[in-house]
Amino acid sequence: MYDQSWMGYGWIGGLQAGAIAACAGAMLLLLLRWRTRGSWSHGAQMAWAYVLAVVLAGAGDLGNMFYLNYARLQSLQLLHVVLAQIHDVDGLGTRVLCELAGAALGIAIAWAISERFGRRR
Repeated sequence: MYDQSWMGYGWIGGLQAGAIAACAGAMLLLLLRWRTRGSWSHGAQMAWAYVLAVVLAGAGDLGNMFYLNYARLQSLQLLHVVLAQIHDVDGLGTRVLCELAGAALGIAIAWAISERFGRRR
C-alpha cells in the first residue's frame, strides 16, 4: 500500500487512484506481451495484467473496504483507530471503483496501441 496522504478527497482522489491503476495496468500488459510473445493468448495476457494491476494499485483500499465490511469492530475505540488509519474514509468506495475501472481502461488502451503498432511490422 502506498502513502495516500497527498491524494485528493472524493472523486478527485478516485480519479488520481484510477490514473495510477491505469498506468500500472498498461505497463503490466506491455510487460506480459513482451515476455509471453506467442505463448499466451491475448485474453490470458489481459486477465493476468488486470489481476496484477488491481493487486498492486488497489490492494490497500480493497483490503480496507473488506475489513470495514466483515471485521467485528466490537468497541468504539477500535473503530476510531481503524478509521484514523484510512485516508478519506468517505471516498473509499469511489477510490476502489476508480481503481478497478482505471486498471481495465489502462489495459484496453495499452492493448489497442500495441495491436496497432504490432501490425505495422
